[in-house]
Amino acid sequence: MGILAFLWYILIGFLVFNVGYVAICALAGRFGRADDVEPSPSQTTFRKIAVLIPAYKEDAVIIDSVRANLQQNYPAHRFDLVVIADSLQPETLSQLATFPIRVVPVVFEQSTVTKAINAGLAAIAPDPYDIVAVSDADNHMAPDFLARINAAFAGGWRAVQGHRVAKNSHAGVAVLDAVSEEINNHIFRKGVRALGLSSALIGSGMAFDPALMRAAMAGQTTTGGYDKELEMNLLLAGHPIAYLEKAFIYDEKVANPAVFQHQRTRWIAAQWQFLVQYFGRGMASLGRGQVEGAFKILQTLVLPRVLLLGVLGLTTLLGLAAGATSYWLTPLVLLLILLGSLLLAVPRYLWQQLTLRDLLLVPTLMLRFARAVFNMRKAFSRFMHTPHAAKHSNS
Repeated sequence: MGILAFLWYILIGFLVFNVGYVAICALAGRFGRADDVEPSPSQTTFRKIAVLIPAYKEDAVIIDSVRANLQQNYPAHRFDLVVIADSLQPETLSQLATFPIRVVPVVFEQSTVTKAINAGLAAIAPDPYDIVAVSDADNHMAPDFLARINAAFAGGWRAVQGHRVAKNSHAGVAVLDAVSEEINNHIFRKGVRALGLSSALIGSGMAFDPALMRAAMAGQTTTGGYDKELEMNLLLAGHPIAYLEKAFIYDEKVANPAVFQHQRTRWIAAQWQFLVQYFGRGMASLGRGQVEGAFKILQTLVLPRVLLLGVLGLTTLLGLAAGATSYWLTPLVLLLILLGSLLLAVPRYLWQQLTLRDLLLVPTLMLRFARAVFNMRKAFSRFMHTPHAAKHSNS
């Protein structure tokens, strides 16, 4: 066997793993259930909740988010919004001071979400909070979000991930980003829970027992992707993570291809850093009978779905150019299986919003993803902030 043939089979093996993972989880998500516990009308125990909101240069969205997030169907004296104000304008800080919230001003030589979250945890440490939730500066929690978090904790959970969905899925890149988010929710949260494993975290719309969160956040080292480290540390410590499909939190999706590439550069770099730093610990956990850590490492090896589509399409074309049926048939079959799996994972309401014009943007996003891979070194040494626009409707 020649070296090129050997490398070809290595590539095909990697692609089989990727497609197999996605297909199994997509099927499991279709037939499985999430961990939602319906809030009881006779509920009398309302745990004290702190909602940490890291806000780095988020003057355009933070006021509207605070206003929206105060509208919870949860006793006002049993939850606090804690805005971690990093590099906000004086006018924004003055406006925030008019709301019944806590503001924690911070200054860092190099800003990261990890530092902001840890600063927030330190600020609330003297107070007897029962739950710590995390929301992005642009996120709007559904009115029953905290009630559903409280019900899950009443059911015994100590770490949960809510259902993050788009608040601006009107057209173009934004609707494709919304589709990507829901595919990931279906596969990496609902799907893996149906298989009996822990939900993946996503950086916001999540909640934890304060002691667990402090322990899992201590000593984090990556520049971005703090949620991946948080998740791994929880799993290695033996704490499962639930997925609440009905606990909605609305997130702004990127609408500009350049911003999409910028954001994915940060995400891919975070995934690579996580893989390098935690591969050994994750695999070693198998020797102690802990499947979750090793499964998380395998999940990190799965390519982003847009990139996987592009690689399979390119591999099929290269196989056709080579002439032999064995070189193009396998990647073509894998491509069809992947497409079928993704179709299973997209909810009906997003299919109704997709247009042919939107779908024609997919090749552009594939190229943006490829550029993000080559540019990921930029994110190793500095925090790459994703800018957010002014307010959007939740519809």
